[in-house]
Amino acid sequence: METLAFVAAIFAAISLIYAPAILSTFLYNRKLKSIPAVGPSGTFTSYIGFVHFLRHGRKMLKDGYIKFHGSVFKVPTLTSWTIVVSGSNLIDELRRAPDEILSSTEALRQATHLDLTLGRETYNDPFHAEAIRGPFTKNIGTMFADVQDEIAVAFKEHIPVKGDEWARVTLYSTVMDIVCRASNRMFVGVPLCRDPDWMELNKSLTLELMKGAFVLGLFPATVRPFVAPLLWSISRSVKRGVKHLEPLIKERVEQEKRRGKDSPERPNDLVSWFFDVTKDRPRSVLSLVKAMLVTNFAAIHTTTMSVTYVMYELATRPEYVQPLREEIEAVISEEGWSKESVRKLRKLDSFIKESLRLTDFTVITMWRKALKDFTFSNGITIPAGSTVAVPYNAVHTDPDNYPDPGTFDGFRFEKMREKDSGDAKHQLTSLGIDYVLFGYGRHACPGRFFVVNEVKVMLAHVLLNYDIKMADGRGLPESWQFGFHAAPDMTAKMMFRNRREV
Repeated sequence: METLAFVAAIFAAISLIYAPAILSTFLYNRKLKSIPAVGPSGTFTSYIGFVHFLRHGRKMLKDGYIKFHGSVFKVPTLTSWTIVVSGSNLIDELRRAPDEILSSTEALRQATHLDLTLGRETYNDPFHAEAIRGPFTKNIGTMFADVQDEIAVAFKEHIPVKGDEWARVTLYSTVMDIVCRASNRMFVGVPLCRDPDWMELNKSLTLELMKGAFVLGLFPATVRPFVAPLLWSISRSVKRGVKHLEPLIKERVEQEKRRGKDSPERPNDLVSWFFDVTKDRPRSVLSLVKAMLVTNFAAIHTTTMSVTYVMYELATRPEYVQPLREEIEAVISEEGWSKESVRKLRKLDSFIKESLRLTDFTVITMWRKALKDFTFSNGITIPAGSTVAVPYNAVHTDPDNYPDPGTFDGFRFEKMREKDSGDAKHQLTSLGIDYVLFGYGRHACPGRFFVVNEVKVMLAHVLLNYDIKMADGRGLPESWQFGFHAAPDMTAKMMFRNRREV
């Protein structure tokens, strides 16, 4: 009897927690009846669709994109629906919608819950994004040699090849180690970028924040603020961050008081650029630490996935290795290593872009939260409270965007540039309706220029210095998808050896 009473009490508590959310969702979902669904759409049968979406989300999005092309459709989530936009015209309308109606910031907050795990200042004053758009991006060329040096040193340490022997590594974790080192060379400089605990902190926090977002998403919005403090690992990580950065920040403050911000001895890194963009609104040590951790979270996750996906393609498509090497050697022998010379690696840029076009880099992109009702030009209204987005793979395999879209052509975009007299619109950092890796419009990823530069330098380093192949004769590893989350195979092994001349 006591057990039954305990179970009944738990059930009653859960009902009290979820009942208001369920009622609110039921009333809201009635507003979406006019929008077609992929899968079952009944009040209860939609949960069958949600379970199916967890494992087959990409196919459901592709099916909806084809069936309702040029319009919108909806796919089920645990408690509601996500509205998906298809076709170039509506995607462009989504891009142009005012922030006060369709909010990218609010959609990001809802997806990551960083306001609950790291604090609302992350959204109220995102000065880290301001620094990335401004001084950080402007200094990519200035800091190029430092980042390249860190990449070379990190590869030697994390991929221990000897003579002609093959070294076997788990690619994803190895790439994350190298990315973390290279990124932090520009974020915090030497020696902190090589500190094992600082590196481990940023790698683990990336995974902790992703898991935290998933856990919080299981609870109604009214309950999440009470659940977030229970994610102790995140708060512990912030304290570790303070331990590392507080002495550095205080030292910089003292240096600027003595020498001024224009001193030639002033370090050229993200800490200094945080000071620059907040000079009219000084920030606490804690806010600067959180900004650095958020920047690492974004940079490490995006770049690690990009390099991993492209390395898998390169290892399983050996016919591309020699032409890519020839291009890199020709450009570098003539111009040396620099941001500008790396921009001229058109074949490499194209191979990366094509590799990521056909990956499951993400399931959905260009998230927006409807703060007010929004009506598209075709008359379809998105009610306030809706989440709206664009399907990643469906856009990239739309035959209206690409001929023979399902076929891998590593030099597809180089050919398009040649056809258009070298038009830069086909390079990886360019934005467009037909390529949404970094989003599209004013809310596109501000760090994409650094990410692309870093990815190119890493891959060029691999091509010039190593022979690679998948371990155990394995083919292209399959990525995984669970609901709206996707990632490359994190366990696949790759073999490296010192490059042999052909």
